[in-house]
Amino acid sequence: MYAASSREALAEARAVLESATGSAQAGDTTGDELLEVSRLLDGNRELLTALTEAALPPAERAAVARAVLAGKVGDATSAVVAAAAGAQWSTSTDLASGLHDLGVQALLRSAAAADEGGAVEDELFRLGRIVAGDPQLEQALSDRARPVADRVGLLRTLITGKVNPVTEKLALDAVERSDLQPADAFAALADTAAHIGGRRVAHVRAAAALTDEQRAKLAGDLEADLGSPVTLHVDVDPALLGGVVVRVGNEQIDGSIAGKLAAVRRGLR
Repeated sequence: MYAASSREALAEARAVLESATGSAQAGDTTGDELLEVSRLLDGNRELLTALTEAALPPAERAAVARAVLAGKVGDATSAVVAAAAGAQWSTSTDLASGLHDLGVQALLRSAAAADEGGAVEDELFRLGRIVAGDPQLEQALSDRARPVADRVGLLRTLITGKVNPVTEKLALDAVERSDLQPADAFAALADTAAHIGGRRVAHVRAAAALTDEQRAKLAGDLEADLGSPVTLHVDVDPALLGGVVVRVGNEQIDGSIAGKLAAVRRGLR
């Protein structure tokens, strides 16, 4: 989470990003470049400090960013990084993190612009479920004792050519750089993809796999209640015995048999 000044700085840079990337190709290229710039800053403390030095006027920090990146990135990326450098961040590391987040968003925006946002969201969610359901794989991907290149290489062998290129880029980046467990990182990316696509996410736990008809009805009911498009992220949890538990944001609806039994037990105390 970012402190107030970093949130404002991120919003300013995001506005530049959104105005500069109108096409899928532009978003994809800019996303790749922003991820690379954030890597550069992670590994270059001197440059990171220069771009966040509060004693320097914002215009000078922006000029430093443009000079460093001249001829190395596109105009859109240069504009975003310059805007970010000219803003006031709570900590210097927030600048690198913010540019990383903007790179992720640019890639997801590119997928949405190409009408592939829903597919990328679904692939990221499914990948998270696959990893969560395979303890050995999750351990191999999250083991900090293993070189990053080995962990990234393992995932690459599993997904290259089988998922959307944006899905692949984001999943590999998450294994390389996220502080979250891989399954949680993929799930968070899926949620971000839904948000960028203008959809709210309903996290559903069901006692058994839902049929297409059940999914359509549940999504329709939620959309009617919420007044916005909804995407379902469904996990099967036999411990519920029957029914579903639905969470949207901070609100949860427990329609499971296990939940009803628990309520009865509480009422008998």
